[in-house]
Formats: sequence, C-alpha cells, structure tokens
Amino acid sequence: MSHQTLATMGSPPYQYILYELENGLARITLNRPKKKNAIKFEMMAEITNALKRAEKDENVVICMLTGAGDFYCSGNDLTNFQNPVGGSLEEGLKFGSELLENFLKAFIDFPKQLIVAVNGPAVGVAVTTLGLADVVYASDTATFETPFTTLGQCAEGCSSYTFSKIMGNSLASEVLYFGRKLSAQEAKSCGLISDVFPSSTFRDEVERRVRNYATLPPKTLMAAKKLCRDGERARLHQAVKSELETLNVLWVSEECMNGVMNFLMKKSKL
Repeated sequence: MSHQTLATMGSPPYQYILYELENGLARITLNRPKKKNAIKFEMMAEITNALKRAEKDENVVICMLTGAGDFYCSGNDLTNFQNPVGGSLEEGLKFGSELLENFLKAFIDFPKQLIVAVNGPAVGVAVTTLGLADVVYASDTATFETPFTTLGQCAEGCSSYTFSKIMGNSLASEVLYFGRKLSAQEAKSCGLISDVFPSSTFRDEVERRVRNYATLPPKTLMAAKKLCRDGERARLHQAVKSELETLNVLWVSEECMNGVMNFLMKKSKL
C-alpha cells in the first residue's frame, strides 16, 4: 500500500462513521453497530480524517466522539490481521502501524476540546485514547477493558504514559498488564472519566452539556487548551513512538499470532 493511498484513505464520503456539524458542535459517531463499532483500517483513517476536518473548520468549537448502538467501541477489528493491506503480512503491519500513528497524532494534536461520550462497553484502543480526550462521559452500561496481554500485545494509545498518570501505577498495571475490566463507576473513581449517567438519560444529558460548551468563546477555549496541553505533547508523541516500536516486534511474534487466532476462533463459535 503506497503512502499516497495512506494519505487519501479515509476521505469523505465516510463509510464507517457519521460526521455532523451543528451550532459549533462536530459530532463523530462510530457507525458499525453490528460489529460493536470495531475499528477496521479504513475506519481508523476516517476517524483521523474527521478529526483533522474538525480541527481546520472554524465553525467547529467542540468535537464529540461517540458510538452508534449499545457499544462504544470493541477496539481494533482483529480481522485486520487476517486481511493485511498490500499483500504480505509485513507490508500490512507496516501500513497498520503508520495508520495507527497518524490516528493517535490526530488525537494528541487536536487543538480544540474533544469530548468522548462512552455509550457502552469500550475495549482496547477505544479505552486507551480516552487519556487523550479533554472530557469523558460514560453511560452506566459502559465498561473499560484492555486485554492486550492475552492477545500478545502491549499498551498503546499513549496509555503506557497516561494511565499511571491518571490512575496511579498499581491500578494502571492491573488494567494494562492483566486486563482488569473497570466499571463506569470505577473509571470515574480513578479519574479516567469525569461523570456517569444512567443509560436511559445518557445521550440527552451529554448533548445538553456539549451544546452548552459549544456556545463558549472559541479562541479562549483554544488558548486554554494550548496552555494546558502544549507541555505534554512532546511526551505523548514519544509514547506513541515507543509503543509502536514494541508493538511492531510483538505483532509478528508467535504469542500474538496465537492470541489473535484464539480470539477469532472463539468469536466464530459464538
């Protein structure tokens, strides 16, 4: 897969996400509900494109990311490993690595306030990227899980840096090494998210808040985020680089191949 394709992949019209703009609020909805919003390579490129689109659009004050259906996002679609882009597994993994790096850079460098509305269970990269958002709200049906080790993988999404900073070393270790699943209330208690709402009122409550945020002075909001976030950005980019170096080794390991194969076999029996 050429760099040109990587650059153009994910451009509108979008196939796997919805992008809406209304009264200063850009809403990005992960839209593969039948697949629990699992992130295919193309979908990752679309989210990256949508974040850059919201960044450049002067009409956007606040950006919100959420999921369609009962799941927020079940993480990376592991069939990405079965169907490597570009032919060989090596080419596919190189392409996937660059795609993931661009995806994470879009979160790190996003200059406006990014709100995530976790409407249901979140897995893997859908959890780790919460540490890159400005505010996270969750439904009481949400859970947060990073089963990296059983899949022969490691922390990504800057979580090797952000999680211990957010929740302390001991809990971050349980979550990232041993796949401890957090409830919405546990995620709130440890600081990963800021508030939990009943699923019956979740979308209305979050919409009310973010619409209100979108009426605030946009240049002031951007200046405030720049002040609070600029000092961290170099450290976050370094975390992405370090994580990808480790992942690129693990992705071709026997443990990763076995972990992914076991997961896909279990899934096919469901």
